[in-house]
Amino acid sequence: MTELAAALSAAMSGASTTLSVLDTEAGTWAHHPWQEVHARAENVAERIADDESKAVGLVGEPTVEFVAAIPGAFFAGAGLSILPGPIRRADPEKWAQTTLDRFASIGVTSVFSHGDELALLSKHADTIAVHDLLEVGHPHRSTSFRGPGTADVAILQGTAGSTGTPRTAQISPAASLANLRGLIERVNVNDRSRLHSWLPIYHDMGLAFLLTATLGQADLWQAPTSAFAASPFNWLQWLMESKATMTAAPNMAFNLIGKYAGLVKDLDLSHLGFTLNGGEPVDCAGYQRFADEMARFGFNPNSLAPSYGLAESTCAVSVPQPFTGLRVDDVQVISDGSETTRRFAVLGHAIPGMEIRINTDAEHTTEVTGRDVGEVEVRGTSLMTGYVGETPIDPNAWLPTGDLGYLTDDGLVVCGRAKELITVAGRNVFPNEIERIAAEIDGVRDGCVVAVGTGEASARPGLVIAAEFKGDDEPGARSQIVARVASHCGVVPADVVFLKPGALPRTSSGKLRRLEVKRTLEGASR
Repeated sequence: MTELAAALSAAMSGASTTLSVLDTEAGTWAHHPWQEVHARAENVAERIADDESKAVGLVGEPTVEFVAAIPGAFFAGAGLSILPGPIRRADPEKWAQTTLDRFASIGVTSVFSHGDELALLSKHADTIAVHDLLEVGHPHRSTSFRGPGTADVAILQGTAGSTGTPRTAQISPAASLANLRGLIERVNVNDRSRLHSWLPIYHDMGLAFLLTATLGQADLWQAPTSAFAASPFNWLQWLMESKATMTAAPNMAFNLIGKYAGLVKDLDLSHLGFTLNGGEPVDCAGYQRFADEMARFGFNPNSLAPSYGLAESTCAVSVPQPFTGLRVDDVQVISDGSETTRRFAVLGHAIPGMEIRINTDAEHTTEVTGRDVGEVEVRGTSLMTGYVGETPIDPNAWLPTGDLGYLTDDGLVVCGRAKELITVAGRNVFPNEIERIAAEIDGVRDGCVVAVGTGEASARPGLVIAAEFKGDDEPGARSQIVARVASHCGVVPADVVFLKPGALPRTSSGKLRRLEVKRTLEGASR
């Protein structure tokens, strides 16, 4: 086995803790000792070996069989690609064909699934073998599986879906293991830890969270993302039921809970010691509001942990030390000769094995003053070997991230993406700042706002805001957005477009597709 597979096998075999998965129909948790999960993983590994697959796919909800298939792929020495199921309003048949095509394009020859997804994939499969996880991932095992000693790829992780053409990062077993060990060392995960997650496991943060719990021999409580989406306040109930000491979520979840916290009662969150915010730009005000509102339930604000990661770095790049809380940096921004203050979250220092630098020589524009802003670059033991179908990267070279930021004594600050900067009348603004302000207007759905800059070819060039709106007074809300954005950001929107709830396009992991929105708005205005 590879070092990653051996480390996971030893951890699962010797753990005294359990994996708990949510049965959404019954509303109850099923508890499985890690040794049982290990046996199921070996059965999956044996099927992969029988297929002689070097790359396998995984689709479905996080049942015990699904979770077991992840280390099972590593045991078999196969690269693993996890893709999402069909999203709301998608054509199931087209989803199945597209998913199989995506798997085939990166060399996947065996796919494991269950339920409705299994039926759809089996119907459209031609050259790819599709297996039923419920049949393959059973718990009965009498002998130990002996996998190959080497493998070049452990994880085939999709990336860049929100800002450009999707690509697949190739993560080696050594890089994955280095990242997990770096996280365990930074966050202090052990057999006394209880981790809870509803993150999608096809997303790099969800997968890293799951594997960190596995390698750290912690208790893991895993709920489907769909159960969170159906009722976000389920998350708080799950945290109390599991007595979780650690959890993680994207920024939108903290904003949502904080905004409607008045609906919450009868909770105990005193056990939480690490509450990671990652995967999206951190809204300091919304994150702090979550902490303030949850304080009446015993929540420790020092557990807040804004972090930074990349799929190309097996997820984690910088994570703060536990119990340091939300640290911020207030910077001056000059707009049309007037000076305003913006607040950014400090995202901690690089985890062990990783390095961060700021390339101020890289081409960039920003209105942030008083800081050495440049493109964030990373390198270290967690980095990918390259993208599928592209030239491998130099393991000693610095990887440009496309993010703009700077370093402080407390760690990294990211203030935007170079490719997403909006230029209006010669001035540059970051979309996430505009989106945060627009989301404060009544009727605008939090986390459902996109700010883009349209080109000179558009009928109304400049800043355009598209937002999902559910209210009675569109003209009033539109006027409020224009006024607030103008006063806070020094830019007057050329247009505000309201859409029905759920209309904004998103990636499979839930991130808004800014470029797709921009193309649609530009095309509609010609």
